[in-house]
Amino acid sequence: MVKRTVLKVDTSCPKCKQKIMQAVSALEGVDKIEMDSAKSTLTVTGNVDPIDVIVRTRKVGRYAEVISVGPPPKPDEKKPDEKKPDAKKPDLPPPVFIPVPSCSVCQRTIVVDEYCHTPCSIL
Repeated sequence: MVKRTVLKVDTSCPKCKQKIMQAVSALEGVDKIEMDSAKSTLTVTGNVDPIDVIVRTRKVGRYAEVISVGPPPKPDEKKPDEKKPDAKKPDLPPPVFIPVPSCSVCQRTIVVDEYCHTPCSIL
């Protein structure tokens, strides 16, 4: 049976952390080990006896106090991310070019864009 064992252990120095990790990871049935230095906790998840975890931790020279023993938390079912609609500019119809008779001097066609209302010349 998979259990989650949480112990309060002083993990102030990196060397102590390494010794605890090596000792506990050598146990058979350990699936996951987490150490939180800020909270001074050691969390061991797997099919391992909590007493064995405590004994191994104490053999390293660290005092271990049991916080909790129980089933591991169920993984959260992730909901598909709801995509928020982007703030899009309103869809404008494509510009309409209105041809005007060609220039009598250079024979170019003069076109006026409906949106900018300035004459644009096309060669």
